[in-house]
Amino acid sequence: MKTTQNCLILMLFGFTISWAQKPTAGQSVNTVHFPEISEPIQLIDNGKEHLYASYYGINSFSADQKYATVLETDIKYRLPTENDTVTLGMVNLKTKEFIQLTKTRAWNFQQGCMAHWLATSPDSLIIYNDLRDGKSVSVIMNVHTKEEVKTIPYPISAVSPNGKEAVSLNFSRIRITRTDYGYGGEGQDARPDVQFPKDDGIFLVDLETGTAKLIVSIADIKNQVPKIPPEGIEYFNHTLFSRDGSKIFWLARATPERNTTAFTVNRDGSNLQRCFPDGWGGSHFDWLSDDELMVTSEFDAKQTSHVLFTVGETNYKRLGNGLLDYDGHGTFSPNQKWMVTDTYPYGNALREQKIYLMDMNTEAILPLGKFPEPEEFSGYWRCDIHCRWSPQGDMVGFNSTHTGSRQAYLMKFNFKQ
Repeated sequence: MKTTQNCLILMLFGFTISWAQKPTAGQSVNTVHFPEISEPIQLIDNGKEHLYASYYGINSFSADQKYATVLETDIKYRLPTENDTVTLGMVNLKTKEFIQLTKTRAWNFQQGCMAHWLATSPDSLIIYNDLRDGKSVSVIMNVHTKEEVKTIPYPISAVSPNGKEAVSLNFSRIRITRTDYGYGGEGQDARPDVQFPKDDGIFLVDLETGTAKLIVSIADIKNQVPKIPPEGIEYFNHTLFSRDGSKIFWLARATPERNTTAFTVNRDGSNLQRCFPDGWGGSHFDWLSDDELMVTSEFDAKQTSHVLFTVGETNYKRLGNGLLDYDGHGTFSPNQKWMVTDTYPYGNALREQKIYLMDMNTEAILPLGKFPEPEEFSGYWRCDIHCRWSPQGDMVGFNSTHTGSRQAYLMKFNFKQ
């Protein structure tokens, strides 16, 4: 297929894809060598529902890429409560064997139980959230011995790249403000009568000692967010460490309108910064480098786009040459050369959720597939695609309900040069 602008050779699932951009006068040709891509591989097929055990963009794979952490449940069309246990296990990616590890009551369909592999022992140690004795906690476990190494008296929302620290949030407060992202029960004090509490917010947790320090309170950002009505409350959600662990990104939101302000802060609580001007909001995100962030935002307060910028600067760049002007869950490959993102099922009669791969150098985009979500999965139990890269950057895992059942999948990439 030829156009006046470019030449595109496009063949999916097992074939090489190339893109040559036609140069203007004085420019050289940029060629993108997209990878060979496998068909989607379903990780488990045993009659139960499955999903990756964490939020999108979080590594679900052991460092040697032999295993992936997955949740198994019989719940399908309702919101899980504190009385619903889910099985946390891992899949042997070669044999497709599901290995049961434990059960947890702190989970949801959007973020699982926030299971992370710990860099301190990336082939054997994970941390995940649970509800024990009425309290929200996190547990470090050796997946091979199934021994619980340590219980931390705080649930975790993000883990530092070195595996020694974590961010903790109030998941009970999230439950009453963004129901499908919180946990059932009263594992923490939700503080529903306090709009801007001074003793709640972003906690930095030392995973070796189990101690935590409040580095940004919800009260600290009161004058930097939109005014909320008397019945509204502010809450924090969606945290992520930068690639070197020096900074933390998160979203400050409020009921009832869910207005959003994106923030970054140094891990010691210094240099608190807003990411965007008034009215830009913010939704999904990933760190490209130690200082560069992608956030889906209302670019120039007009168009929701994937926006790349440097923390503390106003060099906002709209990614995708107009093809990624929507709210997707974008996440970068470990080598920072690629971004994979997805779409919601809204806006098309077939309710298709689509996955795209973008080359960060040229911003050329390749569609990886379309996965219709049945209407029955609308609501708190919806199934977002939620892509995540493997440590070696040659696999992408995602969730889908296109078969009528919630399942975990992966695609394998072959980057031939």
